[in-house]
Amino acid sequence: MLNLTMYTTDGCHLCEYAETVLEDVVLTEPELTWKKVDIASQDDLIERYGIRIPVIRLEGADYDVGWPFSADDVLHYLAQFKTLAHPT
Repeated sequence: MLNLTMYTTDGCHLCEYAETVLEDVVLTEPELTWKKVDIASQDDLIERYGIRIPVIRLEGADYDVGWPFSADDVLHYLAQFKTLAHPT
């Protein structure tokens, strides 16, 4: 299973676009689950992501991906870390 977090906040129109991208990715990558985390209630998340949202981060990944990203960008990002979810 690939667990992705999308950092967002209320009223973020770019985040709405990013959700659409992730919904498209799930259609081709059924192992992917994702959740939204609102950064507004956590100072450390505001500091880290406040001017970059939406941002996605795969559980166990060394880095995140900030907007703009396409479905192809997300699939490429996931492919780099699939071995974490399915070690050989």
